[in-house]
Amino acid sequence: MRAPVPGFGGASGQAAEMARGATVDTGEVTTRFLLYGLLPGWFVPGLADWAMHRRTGIEDTSGTKESLIHSLMMAEVGLPIALTLRYEVNPLLLAVQLGAAAVHEATALWDVRTAQDSDREVKPIEQHIHSFLESLPFGGLVSLMCLHSDQVRSLLRGGRGNPDAWRLVPRRHPPSPGYLAGIAVAIGACVLLPYGEELLRCRRAAKGKKRRARFHRAALRKLKGA
Repeated sequence: MRAPVPGFGGASGQAAEMARGATVDTGEVTTRFLLYGLLPGWFVPGLADWAMHRRTGIEDTSGTKESLIHSLMMAEVGLPIALTLRYEVNPLLLAVQLGAAAVHEATALWDVRTAQDSDREVKPIEQHIHSFLESLPFGGLVSLMCLHSDQVRSLLRGGRGNPDAWRLVPRRHPPSPGYLAGIAVAIGACVLLPYGEELLRCRRAAKGKKRRARFHRAALRKLKGA
């Protein structure tokens, strides 16, 4: 059985005509794409971005401030993903996802401005990597909204008539423990470990600069005293 193609008026009939002959459930295919394509694929540009930060010497330029901004952006993306894996999509979850996407975009602009103000060179390839990191959240969100168009309509109505609209409802069919474990391992290896190393590297560099500054001040005081 094929999932209906959402639409309005003639557009609905045209979409149905274009989809005629498909032998797959579009809802199932989209869900598989989100779980096994988009989400795991997200780690690739994330690692590439970390490599660019390291290559351009983030610890000696924008330092801890930009690294903390990176941690903030990962939290802005990670929270709605974790909620979506655990709870049913409803107006509350969609509102959280939309808000997180907007805040993530604003934080991304802050990130680039911080790098530029510090004279860290943001190379064209890094800017291209950023385009993936910024577009993937919207791609995932739009896919979810297509899968749950009824919940989108409920959100637009303010949740009226939906008793579960504004509360978290555990998923009836959550991802398997094996899948969740695999994603957790990938997050640890591709996000927490490299970006934790980046933050630690920036903190160490900042402490080294402070020690050198204290040493120079002490040396100047001795010279003046002599």
